[in-house]
Parts: sequence; structure tokens; C-alpha cells
Amino acid sequence: MPSFDIVSEVDAVEVKNAVDNANRELDTRFDFRGVEASFSFSAKDMLVSIKADSEFRIQQMETMLRGALAKRNVEASSMDLSSKAEFVGKTVTQNAKFKQGIEQPLAKKIVKMIKEEKLKVQASIQGEKLRVTGKKRDDLQAAMAMLRGADLEQPVQFENFRD
Repeated sequence: MPSFDIVSEVDAVEVKNAVDNANRELDTRFDFRGVEASFSFSAKDMLVSIKADSEFRIQQMETMLRGALAKRNVEASSMDLSSKAEFVGKTVTQNAKFKQGIEQPLAKKIVKMIKEEKLKVQASIQGEKLRVTGKKRDDLQAAMAMLRGADLEQPVQFENFRD
């Protein structure tokens, strides 16, 4: 029986490259000359720390990071910014965590969307991914097309398409 998996993964190497590119851009920008500002990336936690001397600069750096992520084909919607910046001495820090895996509420929402579309496929939640099975490849491809057009909180990828 044909099937495929729906997953949500972010490539840590691409995020690291985007952070490095954003740091390079930070070094060349005139408005950041003589300012203590930096990006740092922790691959273990999939966390980017943005440090600067004011909240305004943090917002500018967030825009720089989003641009660098777009150039590396990493969806910015997978980035979850902490609600507010933390002040420590003269520096302001904001953390951006990248979502890995599909959480239960989103998985249930996807299953509900597939059922409402009345496609001849079945979706089942398996940990941090979903398995969609059906009798025909066309039905599975219709489910993929529907999910690509849907407005989900985080990007999803399709893998293990089997006949």
C-alpha cells in the first residue's frame, strides 16, 4: 500500500552557515561599527543567540538573520523567537529556537485537515511525524498538494514515498 511520511526538520548545517553569513554581514555594516553585537549558534539545542546593546539593534539583527536563512533555503517560520529580550548589564540577548519534529497539536490539526478534505487516505501520528497511507498514488499526491497550500505554523517536508 503506498505511503509517505510528513516530517518537520531543519538542517543544522544550513542554520550554522546562515549564522556565519549573518555574522559576516554584521562585520561589514556601517551602523554596527564599534558595537558589541553577535550571533552564536548551538547545534545541540538548535538555538541561535542574538546579542547587542539595544532592542532596536536586536530587531535589525533579527531581520539580517531571516535574510541569511532565506538565502540558505531554511524556512524562517521554523524559527521561534523568545517572547522578549533579556537585559544583562549593558547587553540585550534574544534567543531563537528552531522547531524540530511535529508536535501533537499540529499533528492533530494536519490529520483533521486531511479528513476534512475527504481524500481516500489515512493519516496516523507516529511520534514526531505522520504516516499517510492510501490505495492510489494520486490520492497521496493530492494530500501533499493540499498540505503544501495549507497555512501551517511550521514548514513540513515529505519523505519515504513508497509504492
